[in-house]
Amino acid sequence: MRWLERLPASSITRCRALFTNHADFSDLTPTQYEAAYSWLEENGLLEELHGSAAVNERIFRTALASSGAPWLPDADVLVRGPEELPEDALRTAEALGIAESDAYDQVSAVWGKVDTEARALIGDAGELALVGLIAGVTEARVEHVAAYSDGFGYDIAVHTRRHALHIEAKSTMRRGRVTFYLSRHEHETMRRDLAWQLVIVQLTEDLGIAAVASVPAEWISTQVPQDRGPFGRWEACRIDVSPDALVPGIPRLAPLLNAGTTGLLLPCAQNG
Repeated sequence: MRWLERLPASSITRCRALFTNHADFSDLTPTQYEAAYSWLEENGLLEELHGSAAVNERIFRTALASSGAPWLPDADVLVRGPEELPEDALRTAEALGIAESDAYDQVSAVWGKVDTEARALIGDAGELALVGLIAGVTEARVEHVAAYSDGFGYDIAVHTRRHALHIEAKSTMRRGRVTFYLSRHEHETMRRDLAWQLVIVQLTEDLGIAAVASVPAEWISTQVPQDRGPFGRWEACRIDVSPDALVPGIPRLAPLLNAGTTGLLLPCAQNG
């Protein structure tokens, strides 16, 4: 905080001399000041010296995002109010002079940014991995249509002259929790396209496929919101999938796969 409060109006050399020689700043050692400066530099905070947000809020958000805290990816479920803030977040907020209610708002903002970035990275990796997995066990044409347009309402098209499957892939690295976001366009495509299938792709830490499961359209239809009036329309929703709604593999791929195919896409029990 001391660096960010003074650098906009002073040079690095003058700040360093102040922190090293003035009695008001002697509670920290020169080594600690240098470590703090390196942390600010590594996390890009020195590029935003004139940002509009308060210094303590900028530091708090950055500390959260770079902490690797195990609870942060699931903060939407684990932290539903200021009273549920984890101890590490509370200690950091107290040290920075941030009230619990404000800290909760900052946690929500950081989770939203981290979740959006992670979903984009994991989503792309899952789609590519699933395309490769399917292409290796079928003679059908496999197209990663989401690579050139998001207007189809699905990500992967698998088809022959007689059969077709349109796969909307939702990828995750979480264990014990299957959550996905469904857009209105994807939902409308599901309703009118009989070949549409939502598929959950469970990824490993190195972005390989650990498991594949299907979610029936009929089940999804029971979970989406309803428009209640002529002036309101939902555009996206989050769905938490109950374990009993998951179907192992992608049974509807069976007519398009090579004979004898089993494994992640068509477990032995499904392959008959």
